[in-house]
Amino acid sequence: MNPFSSGTRLSWVRIKVLFHCRDMIRAIRACKTAAEERAVVRKECASIRAAVSDNDQDYRHRNLAKLMFIHMLGYPTHFGQMECLKLIAAPGFPEKRIGYLGLMLLLDERQEVLMLVTNSLKQDLNHTNQYIVGLALCALGNICSAEMARDLAPEVERLLQFRDPNVRKKAALCSIRIVKKVPDLAENFVNPVVSLLKEKHHGVLLTGIQLCIDLCKLSEEALEYFRKKCTEGLVKVLKDVVNSPYAPEYDVGGIADPFLHIRLLRLLRVLGHGDADASDCMNDILAQVATKTESNKNAGNAILYECVETIMSIEDNSGLRVLAINILGRFLSNRDNNIRYVALNMLMKAVSVDDQAVQRHRVTILECVKDSDASIRKRALELVYLLVNESNVQPLTKELIDYLQVSDQDFKEDLTAKICSIVEKLSPDKIWYIDQMLKVLPQAGNYVKDEVWHALIVVITNASNLHGYTVRSLYKAIQTSGDQETLVRVAVWCIGEYGDMLVNNIGMLNVEEPITVTENDAVDVIQIAIKRHTLDLTTRAMCLIALLKLSSRFPSCSQRIKDIITQSKGSLLLELQQRSIEFDSIIEKHQNIRSALVERMPVLDEATYSGRRAGSMRATVSTSHGTALNLPNGVAKTAAAPLVDLLDLGAEEPAAPSSSGGNFLQDLLDVDTSSSSQSGTTQPQKSGTDVLLDLLSIGSPSPQNGSSAPDILSISKDNRTSVSALDSLSSAIGPSVQASFTAGDAPMMDLLAGFGPSPPAPPPTEDNGPAYPPMVAFESSSLRIMFNLSKQPVSPQVTHIEAIFTNKSSDVYTDFIFQAAVPKFLQLHLEPASGNTLPGSGNGSITQKLQVTNTQHGKKSIVMRIRISYKLKGKDMLEEGQISNFPRDL
Repeated sequence: MNPFSSGTRLSWVRIKVLFHCRDMIRAIRACKTAAEERAVVRKECASIRAAVSDNDQDYRHRNLAKLMFIHMLGYPTHFGQMECLKLIAAPGFPEKRIGYLGLMLLLDERQEVLMLVTNSLKQDLNHTNQYIVGLALCALGNICSAEMARDLAPEVERLLQFRDPNVRKKAALCSIRIVKKVPDLAENFVNPVVSLLKEKHHGVLLTGIQLCIDLCKLSEEALEYFRKKCTEGLVKVLKDVVNSPYAPEYDVGGIADPFLHIRLLRLLRVLGHGDADASDCMNDILAQVATKTESNKNAGNAILYECVETIMSIEDNSGLRVLAINILGRFLSNRDNNIRYVALNMLMKAVSVDDQAVQRHRVTILECVKDSDASIRKRALELVYLLVNESNVQPLTKELIDYLQVSDQDFKEDLTAKICSIVEKLSPDKIWYIDQMLKVLPQAGNYVKDEVWHALIVVITNASNLHGYTVRSLYKAIQTSGDQETLVRVAVWCIGEYGDMLVNNIGMLNVEEPITVTENDAVDVIQIAIKRHTLDLTTRAMCLIALLKLSSRFPSCSQRIKDIITQSKGSLLLELQQRSIEFDSIIEKHQNIRSALVERMPVLDEATYSGRRAGSMRATVSTSHGTALNLPNGVAKTAAAPLVDLLDLGAEEPAAPSSSGGNFLQDLLDVDTSSSSQSGTTQPQKSGTDVLLDLLSIGSPSPQNGSSAPDILSISKDNRTSVSALDSLSSAIGPSVQASFTAGDAPMMDLLAGFGPSPPAPPPTEDNGPAYPPMVAFESSSLRIMFNLSKQPVSPQVTHIEAIFTNKSSDVYTDFIFQAAVPKFLQLHLEPASGNTLPGSGNGSITQKLQVTNTQHGKKSIVMRIRISYKLKGKDMLEEGQISNFPRDL
């Protein structure tokens, strides 16, 4: 610690100040209110100002002492700054002492007045009195500015060789501030520091080592110089300190000068990092420090920790690293929470270096996960997460799940997230994955995130041989843990899909025992869930969908299910009310297509879901208030409503903004719309009814039915969840079914009846606007951006731009992001880029589409500022530019 730091300096100032202003201090302490205190301070400041105006030299030092006390109380004292300079210029030591004290306390390096003291400091640094030299060094080390450092560096460099060790120590501390303020002066102090490292005086040696560390950080040349000249000498110094006899002036807890131990170890760490020869030179002494230092005192633990950090930082020595990790393992058994915390931090760094050595302390680390201290629990959990691999995933997961039962509520969220991530990444097979998730959901289902149970459902759909086992396990779990909402969602979904397998005990495994579940029992579970007031809208909507599916799987319970669904017709929640009306209509009027409508979900592709999920993780998490989400390359997407996509299977490609539910429904049902998108034309946005008719492949409504009639089977604008995959609806709804429905079957338009085949639509035509040659929008030594411009004659103010990014260098750019800004009279819309990795040498490109609307078309042309950011070999890069060479008719 710098002995001239603010804490030490303040205590010294207080002692001197109290002696000179006792009467003022008594008056201030006698004040009972802040107003009285301010009055006393104003009176004292007025008398001090009068003395300053009269140039009173007899009481100048006393007045300055009072000002320092007033300054420590928080009152302004700028009017007394010149008094400091006058006292510093005085010839006597007492005046200089008070002057330098005031200088350090009342001024800082930003004050212009400080420029006037440079000459006085230079004279005092060359003074014959070593105590005055010490005062000047102390002041310079505290308030030195860059200009003062350049002017006074030669004097400080000379004082590094002064005869008195206290002056040399202060000169070294002052040198540290100088090289930090002006790094260009570092080379001037390299040679003098070498002599300081040979000092016998521990104070000088400490400051010399710290100066050497700072020089190594500022200059590579200095680092190489010290490696060659000083490594062996520092090793010898450390060996002497370790083996030194008892010295009462340096002893701390039975250890000789632990501060010097720690400074030497830190310097050796800097010298050994990245240099094999220097590391070999210090291996023996590091092993000696690690084995001889006692760990029953805090000073010893501090030395051991620095020794471990040095061992982990220097070049590879497997034996030493095992020894260091074993020391950290002992730290984990210490009763001091601080020691355990730093040990966990260091072990997290050591995992990447020697995983096997850390694995030996796995049991102790697991015990730290159960610690009463929250910070230790979290750090230990992060370390366990790093230790999990294919060989130990099963025992470690079992330990974490067992602790999940008794963990604090505040810790359950972090613990649940880590367990789910471990299970998802390292599960050996699907049945183990499902089993572990079925252990987590009943205990902490309310802490499981949406993407986790979405992924669980994807895995369940892919494990066709485990459908029966899963639905039976979920049925038993929901009987005892119906308050865990995520468990209820997964159970309701599976019962709706595989309810017949639950009732008929289909797909029994050898590890299972048969259970008796009737159709009414399965319906009871969903009925209880839908009536539970603590469940949110999403879960209740899923319950209605499950009931609709069970009405087809359990024909004998169809009427009961219809009655349960009808109860939600009067719900205050519009989503439940609408679903209830729609599903009741399906059960009552469309039994011939109901079975096709509620068929089981097709097998969901795990790779596709994982890719989409990974892509969505880079975006901002969606909210339930319709706010804009920040996506890569500046694209904004409207947030989904509270009732999220059941399986998060919506397409990641951007869609034109619309208030209707068409695009969302396409995403929700994962219906392929590539055929329409490949036609090369822009189709008009369809309403929710038209999109639904397209999805059902039953043509357009006849003119007499009127498009303004209420929508019986529409999906709510705010909240939408899929009923089932509609892959087979085209074949299920044939001409005979369509002919059986008439407009008179219902008092209002029924979307599932009364529609004939629609006449073929004429092929779309595209009237291209004026052609523009490709333009080079931006080009640097490493990147080229080409713009392909186009516009439609019907919208001359709208310009469509296709940006093509090409990498001219041989390196690959990752995390590529393009951003643009335009003036207020322009409106800019960016679509997502085709990727975020740009190959080198022009072997590939990234494309991105922009749309610019010029509200002052014909008066002002387009202008744009761009910013491109990417990573090159892990380093963040940024390029910027302005594009103003657009054609004037844009």
